[in-house]
Amino acid sequence: MPQITTVIFDMYETLVQNPYGTGKGSFAKIIEQQGLKTTVDDLWEHWLPAEKEFQITRVDPDRPFQSYFSAWKGGFERSFSDLKLDGDSQAATEQFFRDVSQRDPYPETDDAVAEVQKRWRTAILSNADDGFLLPNLELLEVGFDTVLTSEQAQIYKPRPEMFQLMLTHLGVTPGETAYVGDRQLEDVMGSAQAGMHPVWINRNNKPSDPDLPTPSHRISSLLELPKLLENGLAV
Repeated sequence: MPQITTVIFDMYETLVQNPYGTGKGSFAKIIEQQGLKTTVDDLWEHWLPAEKEFQITRVDPDRPFQSYFSAWKGGFERSFSDLKLDGDSQAATEQFFRDVSQRDPYPETDDAVAEVQKRWRTAILSNADDGFLLPNLELLEVGFDTVLTSEQAQIYKPRPEMFQLMLTHLGVTPGETAYVGDRQLEDVMGSAQAGMHPVWINRNNKPSDPDLPTPSHRISSLLELPKLLENGLAV
């Protein structure tokens, strides 16, 4: 069994809530603030293609790094143009950032992480900009030894280089490190390729993708994590 010394967490949909479609609340604010003649659904549907393109292209090593702010602003520019709206993409992105930075923790997050911290070092590794993740961390009652965002690293999960950079910052080996995240691609595959021990948090019991690595360790709540670690990640 591995001797785990360090537990690294993903942020969104792992420690804090950010389910698909939550951003529509921000779009409603943007429409009202800017007096735009459109609907939330229309603005969302025209913005979404840029977001989906960003999700794919951001892991291309031949492309220059693009921050969330830049990608999301580009999405607003495209959607405003497509819908023939005189919108302010900078202000829209700033509002979106403010809202993302206020996502609520899951009810069990603080208690579960505090329990983990009694025996293991903890850190955050997240695909995120500092501009929304760092303020969002202030809503948690717990702190972390190290926080590394994709903006700081200038690289995105699942590329193993991002995980390796975190290991260097922490001064630990991959074999003594568990990584907890909600996505099978970014979190499970990425951390496994870096030699870490992935723990997939799957709150809604969604089926695993057969084309991606099968996670050896699954939990449906962070409250299950301390016992899993105490058992040495036994399969």
